[in-house]
Amino acid sequence: MPKTKAKSSGGSATERVEAYIREAIRSGMLKPRQRLTEETLAKTLKCSRGPIREAILRLQRDGLLETRPRRGTFIPDISAESIEVVFSMRGKLESLCVRYMRESMTPAKEQKLNSILAEMKAATNEENNERFLEADLLLHHTVWHFSEREQLERTLSNVMNARIFLIARTFSSRLPIRQRYRDHEKYLNIVLRTPLTRVEAAVERHFSELHERIFGGHSARQLIASL
Repeated sequence: MPKTKAKSSGGSATERVEAYIREAIRSGMLKPRQRLTEETLAKTLKCSRGPIREAILRLQRDGLLETRPRRGTFIPDISAESIEVVFSMRGKLESLCVRYMRESMTPAKEQKLNSILAEMKAATNEENNERFLEADLLLHHTVWHFSEREQLERTLSNVMNARIFLIARTFSSRLPIRQRYRDHEKYLNIVLRTPLTRVEAAVERHFSELHERIFGGHSARQLIASL
């Protein structure tokens, strides 16, 4: 486990422990099936076990951790079925975000989205996968936010939790970075240019095709085993 201290400012000790574990899962430092111990977390984060236990309970409620009797606390495994469901849910929810965003579209919103795509292009030219992934996540979070529907944004944030970002980080890297940039260039063109009456279906189809591109010709279970 990385020797990073919990930040001393901003939020309670429990919130800082929770944020640390979420980020460690999202970044891939903590992986599916990996065991966590209160002792190791306490040493790493320089805090008592009380906040760690409370953070673990919160993360269990969100499905990011699981505790097995007499075995300990683990990062849950990921199933092929759960990935398929998440891709489908994301396609439907994000397509709805896009429609709401388009209904209240402004030049400033369009400029922001294009600026994020420009950041992805710069990361592509550098072949910087980490920079690309951060811009990728920002692009989609911005679409959710621009929908101006707080409940929808919150639901997507829960669906696309830290475990799903681990999947994205691992599996997207199987595609060349220039292909990923072209995919996002196409996606933004769909988002901004497809007629409003057809944009939901177009976005949903985009995510269905993305799922097929990542998993097509492979066994999802074999890919999951590589995490």
